[in-house]
Amino acid sequence: MKTASIKTTDADRRWWVVDLEGKTLGRAAARIAGVLRGKHKATFTPNADTGDFVVVVNAEKYELTGRKRDQKRYYNHSGYLGGMKETTIPRMSVDAPGDVLRRAVQGMLPRGPLGYKLLKKLKIYTTAQHPHAAQAPSALDLEKV
Repeated sequence: MKTASIKTTDADRRWWVVDLEGKTLGRAAARIAGVLRGKHKATFTPNADTGDFVVVVNAEKYELTGRKRDQKRYYNHSGYLGGMKETTIPRMSVDAPGDVLRRAVQGMLPRGPLGYKLLKKLKIYTTAQHPHAAQAPSALDLEKV
């Protein structure tokens, strides 16, 4: 029996909506990354984009365990001497509320062109409204594995 390898053009795409209110950030990001990648499908192909689109609403109402809200730091480096920049979760929540979730999901996706393509299928909104009603997204249960 041969393993069927699915091409990106043959993938059956669906749209999912996730309400992040009251959900733990890391657990939600892991489930979202799996759906973006297509690991929940029988036709999963590691080297192709066979995943689905995910719309996240209430993106700033996530929960963090422990003391992450006070202690976790995000670092960026410009490449120049002294170019290290550091930011915290409360600061990111003010400047760009969806970036905490985006960085969490991005860290769970593969690096390179495939990962960048997968990350474009993640749509993040800080309110309960989103402009993707025409795609008829289904509710994604984060508890189900």
